[in-house]
Amino acid sequence: MALKKRNKVNAAFSMSSMTDIVFLLLIFFMVTSTLIAPNALKLLLPQSNNQTAAKAITTISITSDLKYYINDDNNLQSVKFSEIEPFLQNKFGSGNDDIFISLHADQSVPVNEVVKIMNIARKNKYKMILATSPE
Repeated sequence: MALKKRNKVNAAFSMSSMTDIVFLLLIFFMVTSTLIAPNALKLLLPQSNNQTAAKAITTISITSDLKYYINDDNNLQSVKFSEIEPFLQNKFGSGNDDIFISLHADQSVPVNEVVKIMNIARKNKYKMILATSPE
């Protein structure tokens, strides 16, 4: 008497459920990325038509009411002027020529405040990039 097994195991794998999950994840990340508000200050930057290709490691911002902010790893924190130089020295050391710092100063900020920050950068051999808006 010959008995045959009627249930065969099918080894095929269906990718349709996997593609559905990937598509839903893609939509989820696209929607949530638009909801994230960047840590940014509203500054009226001076206008210029020159550009630089250097990538700044960190950003120092000066608002119109002379408050200083440092953008450290996408974390905007308010600092006093006396805390800027020790903060930069702790973070980057001193005398490293490859450090680019972007300076965002409101156009109503007096020039001597901008020069103070640039003097800190020159003393520690950082390269300073003055951010401007296009003309």
